[in-house]
Amino acid sequence: MNQDITVPPPSNSVHKPKLRPTLNSYFNKPTLFKAFFFCFLPFLISLFLIAYLNQSGKNSEMVLLAGFCNDSDIANVGSSESKSVPFQETRTGHACSTMGEPCISCTTFNILAPIYKRLDQQNQSVRESDFRAFWLARNKKIVNWLLYERSSIICLQEFWVGNEELVHMYEESLGAAGYDTFKLARTNNRGDGLLTAIHKEYFKVLNRRELFFNDFGDRVAQLLHVQSVAPFSINQNESVQQEIIIVNTHLLFPHDSSLSIVRLHQVYQILQYLETYQRENKLSQMPVILCGDWNGSKRGHVYKFLRSQGFVSSYDIAHEYTDSDADAHKWVSHRNHRGNICGVDFIWLRNPHKSQKMLKISWAEAAFGIIKYQLKKVSLAENDAFAFLRADSSGNHITYSAICNALRQVNLTGLSHGLSFQETKDLWVQADADGNGVVDYEEFKRIWDATWLQHMDEDCSLEDSNEGIAEDEAIGFAVKKAVLFPHEVEKGIWPENYSLSDHARLTAVFSPVRLRCSKQSL
Repeated sequence: MNQDITVPPPSNSVHKPKLRPTLNSYFNKPTLFKAFFFCFLPFLISLFLIAYLNQSGKNSEMVLLAGFCNDSDIANVGSSESKSVPFQETRTGHACSTMGEPCISCTTFNILAPIYKRLDQQNQSVRESDFRAFWLARNKKIVNWLLYERSSIICLQEFWVGNEELVHMYEESLGAAGYDTFKLARTNNRGDGLLTAIHKEYFKVLNRRELFFNDFGDRVAQLLHVQSVAPFSINQNESVQQEIIIVNTHLLFPHDSSLSIVRLHQVYQILQYLETYQRENKLSQMPVILCGDWNGSKRGHVYKFLRSQGFVSSYDIAHEYTDSDADAHKWVSHRNHRGNICGVDFIWLRNPHKSQKMLKISWAEAAFGIIKYQLKKVSLAENDAFAFLRADSSGNHITYSAICNALRQVNLTGLSHGLSFQETKDLWVQADADGNGVVDYEEFKRIWDATWLQHMDEDCSLEDSNEGIAEDEAIGFAVKKAVLFPHEVEKGIWPENYSLSDHARLTAVFSPVRLRCSKQSL
């Protein structure tokens, strides 16, 4: 019987052990490894090369900047911020939701426009705006902090409106976080301006106005009239949708003491505009919040002028500081280009007032204060100042022509930024109390010895006081807390490792209160 027999092929050699597959063997087979090698590996390599090239570009820019900055400046764009976890007490958006009571928060911050940030003290022309990596990194940190704090109201100064990339970054980031943003450039293409952001969860914007001072400083201001989205619960039985007026501004830097009159005039214009806006829109009983870089300290004329108009500094109220010289330097918020540190950033609050000194009178007092300062600056005491103002007058009095001549000599008139003809006339009317056409020594002494704080700080009180007095009720705000960052500035110290800006960030938290306002007037 025939059978098919399978005969194995002859072996010509000794049996060899089975070899491991080689790389070649994988290339000859349709394996996953082949797909990975030809498809995914080149993709990963390209990503690595792109990242390496980008980093090389940044490093080359850093090397270039190393010639202009010291090592700590290069390494620490906002070093004090990157080393510390954002402190909980300034996360006001979070605080408002957990404090168990209705509240709003407001942040003001001069963020130092890159066109003004000097990188080399020996070469003032080298500015941060020339180096994208620097200004972009610093401003990203600023945005991150703003988003973390999540204030109801954000007011920024020295916002670089002339750079579209930076503007887009702020508007996109803040917009995605629920803010309406409004920017305003300074006049004459100065490059910077203001940005105000209002969180839509807290407020809706009813109206807004732009104020141009049209002076040689090219300064501007923003006015926003807002209303709370959710009613504020004043008590168990009552709630109200509160309206507020918010102003954001940045006053002129006083390069010379004679420029103080310009800054005073800028504030005067803001307050005049506020009065006009409220009158034309038939608004009353409304809190006003003024934010910004005022370029003047608590000892300055602007501070005293605003105090005379019923405004209080939220930071000083929160920390129970007074207007005395002893409390004038307890805190700072700015180190200027001259290396001086001072407190110039404020969030001012004015609650509804029935009794309030007339704006024109307050303006006159403030202007007389600057005149007195300029006279004392040239070592003129009271009697000498009277003689200086009297000039060659035959009598023991000051004439209008003599005072105009004296004001020119101390650079308060005759310049584009000085007192106008009408303002000088108005001051004269205030000085000539009896209207006889001259100012005698008694009238002069009344001006020289005038006290700034002849006004009523708190004409409105909390609802449980002043019983039996004819009153109107209004809703105002109580200052719950206010903080400056970095923390060192709250002790009057400027930290050397802080480079986020040349200004500190100020945040205040307010809660609504019901006030009773006396109908009496001054």
